Amino acid sequence: MPFNVWLLMLCAACAMSAAPLVVFSGGIVGNALAPSSALASLPIASMVVGTAIAVIPVSLLMGVIGRKLAFMLGSGISIAGSLLTAFGINQQNFWWFCAGTFLLGAGLAFVQQYRFAAMESVSPPQMPTAASTVLLGGLIAAVIGPELALRSKDSFETEFVGPFLWLALIYAFCIALLFLFRETKSKKVHQKTEGRALIQIAKQPVFLLAVSSAAIGYAVMSFIMTATPMSMHIHSGHSLEDTKWVIQSHIMAMFIPSFFSGRLISKFGPERVIVAGLIAFAMCILIAVIDRSLLHYWFALILLGVGWNFLFVAGTSLLPQSYQIGEASKAQAANEFIVFGLQALASLSAGWILFSYGWQTLLLVSIPLLLLVLLSLINHSKLLRT
Repeated sequence: MPFNVWLLMLCAACAMSAAPLVVFSGGIVGNALAPSSALASLPIASMVVGTAIAVIPVSLLMGVIGRKLAFMLGSGISIAGSLLTAFGINQQNFWWFCAGTFLLGAGLAFVQQYRFAAMESVSPPQMPTAASTVLLGGLIAAVIGPELALRSKDSFETEFVGPFLWLALIYAFCIALLFLFRETKSKKVHQKTEGRALIQIAKQPVFLLAVSSAAIGYAVMSFIMTATPMSMHIHSGHSLEDTKWVIQSHIMAMFIPSFFSGRLISKFGPERVIVAGLIAFAMCILIAVIDRSLLHYWFALILLGVGWNFLFVAGTSLLPQSYQIGEASKAQAANEFIVFGLQALASLSAGWILFSYGWQTLLLVSIPLLLLVLLSLINHSKLLRT
């Protein structure tokens, strides 16, 4: 892999640590500060909404100012979000806390473009491996985020202020790393031609499968993951240490498959990897429905992470097959908006469904969404056979 790919993996390790930190602490802090327990997951949802709102402007901005400057701007926004989140917790103000996580989400919209920048740095056969390599940064982030939350939560008088101040320093380091990024020629190429209309691109079965795989995989993962800390710690009485272990294991399971998922896609094709991801999701739901013991939570969240990786990496690798030169920015922007728009809806509804209808109902609601991916896969496979 070229230098850019490894650099982006290291930057992802720094920048993506915000997500597990907010997932681990957001529901717990939110439950303490929120005016109603139904709003406990709103800080996590705010992060996802921030990403969803920012993805289209960020994707288009990349074509104007280039990847390098945009990535550095994203880290700057994340520094502001980290400081605002710490301020909100210190002031015991729920809405400032949510505003801070919103900015962190907007910063993560820039991070989501790392995988596309990595794919632009390699030849087409290497694209799945480049995308999965960048996602390996999330494996390091899975350790950094929860550990930062647990080990520095008491470093200031107000609990959980410390982790977000440390996060600001991590993003400053990320900016320093990005000075080494080597801009590709894709910016100039994309500006030469507008290509087809977005509606023409979106009608293709390959685009529908790529987007549904990534979007629904992300939404179902976020839906269950957002609810897990609250279900474990608040409803089932598991300790914060056990909750951290489950979330940390889940996030590691999201990214460990990146060691081989790119090669699996190259060897067996993205369609078969999507099937494997759907099977992992089904097993996750089955195990989680059966019991709420610590090991059941752990096994279910491990499978949830593996299923997400297979669907997300396979969907990402399929997306370039749907667009031509000059169409990348609009296709990527549409993909990112749908992916993170659905994830935002999932995160926003997770707390409400959990507190209103319970853990098992939340799990069962995920099944129809996964069936939509299966239908898209069948439609795409029919076209390949004809």
